[in-house]
Amino acid sequence: MVRRFGQVLGIKPEFVEEYSRHHAKLWPEIASALHEAGLRNYSIFQHRGQLFGYFEYIGPPEEYAQRMQALARAPRMREWWDLMEPMQIPDAARAPGEWWSTMNEVFHLD
Repeated sequence: MVRRFGQVLGIKPEFVEEYSRHHAKLWPEIASALHEAGLRNYSIFQHRGQLFGYFEYIGPPEEYAQRMQALARAPRMREWWDLMEPMQIPDAARAPGEWWSTMNEVFHLD
């Protein structure tokens, strides 16, 4: 079963190029951790100060929260987030515990 996620987050204008450069050279430990967590087809788009992230989770639904907790503990993940977060602007209306605001899927076509 595939669960799709769309998320939004602001980015400070002065960091758009730097943010893109970091993601063009994603650390191998981060890519491995995302893959081990069951995340696939992960993309981040940027448009006018907004980031849109899309990914698919392919693991068992009942393991999602546990896998996201394991992802947060992955080697170098906190270091990566500490590098990325100062460039980002989280939505003030995001759900408690979220950094990226999760969107509701309203349409999908395979």
